[in-house]
Amino acid sequence: MSSTAPRRLATRRQVLAGSGATAVSIAFAGAFSELFAGTAAARGHSGYGPLVPDPDGLLDLPQGFRYRVLSREGDRLRSGEGRVPSNHDGMAAFTGHRGRVHLVRNHENRVTAKIPVPTVDGLTYDPMGKGGCTALELDSRGTVLGERVAIAGTAVNCAGGRTPWNTWLTCEETEDRAGTNGYTKDHGFIFEVDGADPSRTGAVPLAAMGRFQHEAVAIDPDSGIVYETEDAFDRPFGLFYRFLPEKPLGGTGSLRAGGELQAMRVPGVPDLSVVQETGASLDRIEWVPVPDPQAAGTPIRFQDFGPKGITHAQKLEGCYWGGSSVYFVSSFARSAAGSAADHFGQVWRYEPKRRRLTLVVVFGPGTDVQLPGESPDNICLTSDGGLMVCEDGNGAQHVFGVTRHGEVYAMARGRQNIGTAESPEWGEFAGVTFAPDGGTMFVNCYTPGTTFAVTGPWH
Repeated sequence: MSSTAPRRLATRRQVLAGSGATAVSIAFAGAFSELFAGTAAARGHSGYGPLVPDPDGLLDLPQGFRYRVLSREGDRLRSGEGRVPSNHDGMAAFTGHRGRVHLVRNHENRVTAKIPVPTVDGLTYDPMGKGGCTALELDSRGTVLGERVAIAGTAVNCAGGRTPWNTWLTCEETEDRAGTNGYTKDHGFIFEVDGADPSRTGAVPLAAMGRFQHEAVAIDPDSGIVYETEDAFDRPFGLFYRFLPEKPLGGTGSLRAGGELQAMRVPGVPDLSVVQETGASLDRIEWVPVPDPQAAGTPIRFQDFGPKGITHAQKLEGCYWGGSSVYFVSSFARSAAGSAADHFGQVWRYEPKRRRLTLVVVFGPGTDVQLPGESPDNICLTSDGGLMVCEDGNGAQHVFGVTRHGEVYAMARGRQNIGTAESPEWGEFAGVTFAPDGGTMFVNCYTPGTTFAVTGPWH
């Protein structure tokens, strides 16, 4: 291990004090410019001002911004296939014909889901699975033209990632086998979804990409290598994977051709949480073939990777490609849960050409974990060179922006209290993404499932 950059710690109390989140101190440490490789130059803004309380009690935004509710769980799907399912999670926006936008949205439904994804002929993997994706079609003015099932019969569809050929890879965050919880088929796979025409992709598991508790994926646009995160709930924690496809960048359906699944080994580091210093670089990263990608007998993270072992990390979540590197998020680590060390969130950068892994940013509240600033989850790049981060932690839930200079600002705050006066709880944010033209931010509230379109004076 070698430290290649000085530690930089910035407390952004002043930025967030005006947001209405009193006594908040969020600490972010790291070389922030590394997060946004390959994006447009930043314009030096430090946010959009304090959040204004929403009189309708749904979403607080800065002055000049407004939201529209595109869809809420329980509403009727415009296709007539049933009701809008529960538990809105990962999401992506794609360019359609004549200025239209296609939104593909995950539903992280378990067998106990209040409203399952309706089963549809040709689009259903396992009739007993309650999860899946729905797709919205918007016109150039943002009006919803259609809403339909895009895939059904899957389970616990958490996050995913977009492909260079403009389809969505939706990830099952479960390892349940056929016969468990009533399922008729094994789960724990990635599925490809075409939001414009779901019949093109159907409901076919991309089995070679592994069967485990998937979270998110990112694809190297030059090599076609797919990087995957695993959000495992118990020890040993999840792994960071790469998939070497037989037909890299082959277009819709090409990932069905198979390939090799490998797991990342950091020599001498069995648990990434022990690395605490931002800028610390770990060289000579190794990729080890997964013994049994289907986990027929043993979950992958329990499998024997040889005497050198394999590298684990708690709560591996968001994943994206930027410049010549892949970035991934560890939402938090708790020694009380079995992690080797504690942190409130990390962002890692892996450079394939250098085989080097670097801890880029460390998240964390400066005071109380009940306050905003811990447990980063879904992330996305913005058109002006910044980052949006969905918070999935305790207390009030926010979407935070981070500029290239490391300035942190509150972009949105949820107002939908799903708890009680004695024990308040707010629905987490998920699926933040931007329209192809950068003029609209789409974001989900997980519970109650709500999809918002946010417009305003974006920089």
